[in-house]
Amino acid sequence: MEQKQWIEKIKTMKQEKDILVLAHYYVDGSVQEVADFVGDSYYLSQMALLQKQQVILFCGVRFMGESAKILNPDKKIIIVDQEADCPMAHMVNKEEIKKIKEQCKDVAIVCYINSTAETKAFSDVCVTSSNAVSIVKQLPEKNIFFIPDGNLGQYVQSQLPEKNIIIHEGYCYVHHNITKEQVKKVKKKVPDAKILAHPECTKEVLEMADYIGSTSGILHYATESVSKRFIICTEKGILHELHKKNPDKIFYFIEPQPSCLDMKKITLPKVYQAIKTLEPEIKINDDVQEEAKKPLERMHTLAGSC
Repeated sequence: MEQKQWIEKIKTMKQEKDILVLAHYYVDGSVQEVADFVGDSYYLSQMALLQKQQVILFCGVRFMGESAKILNPDKKIIIVDQEADCPMAHMVNKEEIKKIKEQCKDVAIVCYINSTAETKAFSDVCVTSSNAVSIVKQLPEKNIFFIPDGNLGQYVQSQLPEKNIIIHEGYCYVHHNITKEQVKKVKKKVPDAKILAHPECTKEVLEMADYIGSTSGILHYATESVSKRFIICTEKGILHELHKKNPDKIFYFIEPQPSCLDMKKITLPKVYQAIKTLEPEIKINDDVQEEAKKPLERMHTLAGSC
C-alpha cells in the first residue's frame, strides 16, 4: 500500500473510533501527518490532559506513553511499538537516587521527563528541556540531583550558578554523538548559517550555538528568525515541521543526520494496526502510578507559574 493510502486509512479509522493521535517531532514525517497534535514531550503531555478523547495513541517512545497514562489514569493509552524505548530513560536507578538522598539531606531530585515511571516515582519534580531552567530556579533547595541527562544538567548549571547541580552521567546518544568537529565542518560550508542546538548536546556544541532550546524552541526560533540558513543540532525528524513552516529557508545537519532508531520504529502500518487493535496498551503498577503522578503534576504547576 502506498504512503498516501496508509495516511487516509489511518485518518478515517481514528475518527471513527474517536482516538486522539499524538506524535513527537522525531518520528517519521509521514507519521506526523496522521497526528492530531505534533510536538515535544511537554506539549504532548499537555494535550493528553486537555483533550476529551478517552483513547490516546502515542507515536513516540515508551516513556511518553507512560507519562500520559500517569496523568490520565482513567484513559486508555496505546503506544505504537512496545520495543520503541529511550535508552537514556534506563540510565538511572532508584539505588543511585537513595544514595544521593543519604549523602545530601537538602536535595531535590529533578527528573527529566525522558525517564521511566519507576524513576519518576522516586523524584520530587519532573522537567522537560523547555522548562528545566525555570523550574529548577523556583525550587527552594540549593542542591539538585539532576537525572538522568548529564548534558542537560550541565546546561541548567550554566544558567543557574546559584544552584549546586549534581550531574548524572546519563545521556541521549543522538545528541551526545553530535560533535564540535562535525558542526564546525558544516559551518565552514555555510558560514552565515545560525547554529541551533538542543541542550541535550555536549557543552562543546552548546558553546558554538547561536540559540539553545528544546525541539519546539528550535522550531520557533527558526520560524521567527530573519535568517535563511540554519544548522540544526537535534534529531532529523524535526525537519518535517521545519520545512512545513519555513518553505523558503534551508536547514543543514551533520552527516550522517542524527537519527533516533527507536523513534524510527514508529511506522504507518504499525500506527494502523495499533488503532485497529487498541494494542499495545500502557499499564503501570498502581503504587508506581500514584507516586509518579506527583512530580509530573508539580511540573505542570510550576511551569504554569513561569
